[in-house]
Amino acid sequence: MRDYIIILLFSTLFCTGQNTLSFPENGTSPKASLQNVSWMEGYWKGEAFGGITEEIWSPPLGGSMMFVFKLVSDGKVNFYEVGHIQQIGETLLLQLKHFHGNLKGWEEKDETVDFRLVKVEENRVFFDGFTFEKISDDEVNLYVVISEDGKNEKEIKFNYKRM
Repeated sequence: MRDYIIILLFSTLFCTGQNTLSFPENGTSPKASLQNVSWMEGYWKGEAFGGITEEIWSPPLGGSMMFVFKLVSDGKVNFYEVGHIQQIGETLLLQLKHFHGNLKGWEEKDETVDFRLVKVEENRVFFDGFTFEKISDDEVNLYVVISEDGKNEKEIKFNYKRM
């Protein structure tokens, strides 16, 4: 599963899907603030990769919104993500780190997986290969472009309900 997720993350660099965008070569991120994503605040639950997923997002504070993600499969934690959307100047940056269920990290100590902001709409925020979509105050979708073999890319939809 770890290799699958790593491929998922790094395959997003040059992909597009129906609901996702790629950061253009030599592009510049648009102006945005944490208010553009503040609707993600809260406790969300859904299903993905044959298991149960949870995401918990803090309100904007100190120039960021932090989050934690957990995937539980067969009654055990498969992996965690810890990250934030950070205000960098006049734009946003999504950064995260992965951890096994025993909290041993995937990335090197000072390494993060970074996703630059591509576009902002009223109810959708597009990062490089990730899109957050507000359906209602109690439902959001996350779209991610993945590849199992580095070639056959597809967009996966994660649907979350507010708990």
